[in-house]
Amino acid sequence: MRDGGTRSMEGLLGKLVEQNELDQEEIVYFLQHLTPELKVRLFDLAAQTRKLHYNENVFMRGLIEFSNFCKQDCLYCGLRRSNAAAERYRLTEKEILECAEEGYRLGYRSFVLQSGEDFHFTEARMVRLVTSMKIRFPEAAITLSIGERSEAFYRALFDAGTDRYLLRHEAASRSLYQSLHPGMSYDNRVNCLRTLKKIGYQVGAGFMVGLPGQTHEHLAEDLLFLKELHPEMIGIGPFIPHSATPLKDAQGGTVEDTLVMIAMARLLIPDALMPATTAMGTLDHTGREKALAAGSNVVMPILSPLSVRRKYALYENKICTGDEASQCRSCMEMRIAAAGYKIDLTRGDHCSFNRTPEKS
Repeated sequence: MRDGGTRSMEGLLGKLVEQNELDQEEIVYFLQHLTPELKVRLFDLAAQTRKLHYNENVFMRGLIEFSNFCKQDCLYCGLRRSNAAAERYRLTEKEILECAEEGYRLGYRSFVLQSGEDFHFTEARMVRLVTSMKIRFPEAAITLSIGERSEAFYRALFDAGTDRYLLRHEAASRSLYQSLHPGMSYDNRVNCLRTLKKIGYQVGAGFMVGLPGQTHEHLAEDLLFLKELHPEMIGIGPFIPHSATPLKDAQGGTVEDTLVMIAMARLLIPDALMPATTAMGTLDHTGREKALAAGSNVVMPILSPLSVRRKYALYENKICTGDEASQCRSCMEMRIAAAGYKIDLTRGDHCSFNRTPEKS
């Protein structure tokens, strides 16, 4: 910044809180000059901003990781197709429905179905699954997180009743994205997100913090991309290296740097739903609570069968792979209550939610 010093940092923080915007140069400067004292204020202001839209509510989603097959070969991911050591699995439709039924009994009214990019789960199979879930649990919200598909696929699943779709943009920098995603198209990734928004989904995007080669400029691009896209959900977590990937020897991200990104994203996109990710809890026993204190407001306890949980290893040493679904929920509930927040087991829609599909 041209005038430098503490006063300009105060000005940038004020602009971030009052106007919900900074330009790229301002974001980079802010990240380069953020002091421990200002960081505490940043987190507190982010938490206050979250409260304006969602009070002290923390929304719980039941996560069902139903397949770890993946056609992609992302350099950072333990599910990448080149990982011959991965023990692959697919849940059947019956098993997925049983997971949802258990979650429903435990009070969940929001389910997230997540997998690698597994094209065994065709449009017809996914439509049948979503339709079955909507018949059984008509008041529950369904989120899919299954990667890049066609516009026709996305429309068919929306018409079947899917409410939300998570697709992290991963990196808003074209060059960084391409360096990490061999054989994938940056343009297709962005187009998928825009298509999902156009159709009428509540859309989730996001990125990892601490990727090899990632700079403050890259992080600024990520935040500005989110500001422009204005997704209903934003997932930000630390990069954790996996030993069976090309990035196994990379340093990885930190909880502290991720908290800064969470707080800045909250202030730039104040009404977003933002998970306190399992990766945060994996790096730090209280990482998810710290994320809540920095502006997050969603947690996603796992409902997948115990027999497959350890196999869904985007990264290693993931927490909560040995707990029964009921233990997972009660543990999370106690921790959230102890941190001063209120568990919300409803659908937990975005505060501006209005399900009006685009006419095509």
